[in-house]
Amino acid sequence: MLCPYCRENNDKVVNSRTSVNGRAVKRRRECLACGRRYTTYERIEDTAMRVIKKDGRRENFSRSKLLEGLHRACHKRPVSADTIEGVAEGIEQRLSRRYENEVPSTAIGELVMQRLMELDQVAFIRFASVYREFKDVSDFLEEADTILEESGMR
Repeated sequence: MLCPYCRENNDKVVNSRTSVNGRAVKRRRECLACGRRYTTYERIEDTAMRVIKKDGRRENFSRSKLLEGLHRACHKRPVSADTIEGVAEGIEQRLSRRYENEVPSTAIGELVMQRLMELDQVAFIRFASVYREFKDVSDFLEEADTILEESGMR
C-alpha cells in the first residue's frame, strides 16, 4: 500500500475492524517512512452496476461520484466522514438489492435525498438544488417550505 502522503510502500496496520454491516474491513495504517496515519477500506467487489443517465446514456456506477456528491452536500455541516461513508455504503447496498445490472440515475438521486433529509436538512437542500436543477430562489423556497411543513416547524 502506497502512503498517500510520501508515496512510500512501507506501512503497518495499527487497527483493523469490520465496518458497514460486515461488508467491508476498515484498516488504520501508519507509514513507517513518514509516521503519518491513514485509513483504507477493503470490500468485496461486486459486478459492475451500470447507471442509466437521464439522457439514456449508460456508465459504470461510481462510488467515488456518490461520495463526492455527499461530501459536497455536507461541506461545513456537522456530519463526519465516517457517517458519509456509511450513508454511501447503505445506498450501494439498497441499489444492489433492488437492481441487478442497471439502475436509473433518478433512483440513486432519490435515495441520496432521502438519506440526506434524515441526516441534515441543509445538506439535503444543497443536494436537491443541484439534483432537481432549481431555476431560481422560488424553487429553493418551495423546497424549504416542504421541509418545514414535514418537520412540523410551520
